[in-house]
Amino acid sequence: MSENSALSILDRPEIIDLLFYPRKETTGFSPEYVTQYDLKSHDGVQINSRFYLSAQENPHILFFHGNGEIAQDYDEIGQIYTQFGMNFMVVDYRGYGRSEGNPTVSSMLNDAHEMMTSVLDWLKRESRKGPLWVMGRSLGSAPAIELASANPEKIDGLIIESGFAETIPLLQRLGIDTRMLEKNKTLVFSNAEKITRFKGPTLIIHAQYDQIIPFSHGEDLFRRSPAATKKIHMVHGADHNSILMAAGIGYFELIRDFIKNSF
Repeated sequence: MSENSALSILDRPEIIDLLFYPRKETTGFSPEYVTQYDLKSHDGVQINSRFYLSAQENPHILFFHGNGEIAQDYDEIGQIYTQFGMNFMVVDYRGYGRSEGNPTVSSMLNDAHEMMTSVLDWLKRESRKGPLWVMGRSLGSAPAIELASANPEKIDGLIIESGFAETIPLLQRLGIDTRMLEKNKTLVFSNAEKITRFKGPTLIIHAQYDQIIPFSHGEDLFRRSPAATKKIHMVHGADHNSILMAAGIGYFELIRDFIKNSF
């Protein structure tokens, strides 16, 4: 967590306003199959997540979503994960869904560490023996890779969907003036560098025509990964926001089979 205190360079308003799109839940109603899980962060901010649970021995996926999404958006998708024999746990960022506060880059990464610690404790309390995988989509690739790089001995595998390799090129595509950042590159994190610290099974999923984070980012992450067991999967004909629709049920089969065959 300590290294993320240097990320204040990315917590500038002109970056935050284009990087995060927080929104609240549309209703306070939660289906009966959803388990709400709240964490009180070190500074007293409540961070919410939604768990979609299956058998205790099944794999557990700790998931960080994209910038325009909230955990509630995954209610139907979460059910599909459980039908495919996986537990799916979606974390909201500050200001998203039922979570309090306002999002920043540094809080997103620091909160991820606290959430993982809390989830590991929960798994132990609940006698859940299934492996713990970390997954991130788009913006969520940052906290997912952060956790994998910092805690390789605690995580059984990593899944990145539509993830970015380098931060500055992503910000440029979002229309952010990065001249100040380019002068201070040592203070800007690199997912491609961080992923080199995780040797566990790694699955990279990326759309062929991703217009926000080009497929080359996924290729870079795959190339830099030192994992002995790794796979990159292109979803043909899809873009950044249509990847799940284009992949269909094969998306979940891919994840299930990769996890199953990694051990």
